[in-house]
Amino acid sequence: MTRLAILASGSGSNAEKIMEHFQNSDKAAIALVASNKTDAFVLERAKKFGVPTYTFTRKEMDAGKLLEKLQAEKIDWVILAGFLLKIPAELIRAFPERMINIHPALLPNYGGKGMYGHHVHEAVKAAGDTQTGITIHLVNEHYDEGKVIFQAATPLTPEDTPESIAQKVHTLEHRYFAEVIDSLI
Repeated sequence: MTRLAILASGSGSNAEKIMEHFQNSDKAAIALVASNKTDAFVLERAKKFGVPTYTFTRKEMDAGKLLEKLQAEKIDWVILAGFLLKIPAELIRAFPERMINIHPALLPNYGGKGMYGHHVHEAVKAAGDTQTGITIHLVNEHYDEGKVIFQAATPLTPEDTPESIAQKVHTLEHRYFAEVIDSLI
């Protein structure tokens, strides 16, 4: 059984879809949900599925505590689902080609430090783009620059707002993220 850990910093709607997908799987299990925020709603979502949780600070992550926890839990794959901190190189090296992230745009557009959530959707709207989407990619030492695994697009209209763009992107995330993870492991 492949053991997955989800790292998230916020609400955790993508994490919930992933936990739903794997709850009765004979292939993989969500063994841990970890967050850098003690009040992140993703921790409540994990409890609903009976998934153990772990919280840590940036300082603890940088000192190797998160890596120690992942190793102690015998984690095979690390899934970033709305995790906002940059991953230390040592942690990336511990999961070569087994750490993936989802980004709410069609990379390489609208990637990099500070480009997450509403910041991305506002930039897409300001640019007048006719489409946006999601990118699922491997994690490397640079924000949003890892090898692209999967992309899906959705059309936009001039009437779309950052909020409606966010809804369209969430629909794609919820539809594809767990399936792509399943296909990789």
